[in-house]
Amino acid sequence: MKPHDPDDHARVMQARTAAIVVAATMVLWIGANFAGRELGLPVRYVFLIDFAALAAFFWALVVGVKLWRARQTKE
Repeated sequence: MKPHDPDDHARVMQARTAAIVVAATMVLWIGANFAGRELGLPVRYVFLIDFAALAAFFWALVVGVKLWRARQTKE
């Protein structure tokens, strides 16, 4: 059994954070769209919600690619 690598623990934590961000963004985005439709929010607020969700998804994608590249260089 090999000793634990601190870098591996950091990568696992980053991956877990990215996964939580994606899941939370999906739930909040769907909920906000539903609430916006029910409350009759103006279109500009709906676009703001959409752009915030896109920013969170893009962040998670960048983190995922960085983790994937770090794993590729490690092997």
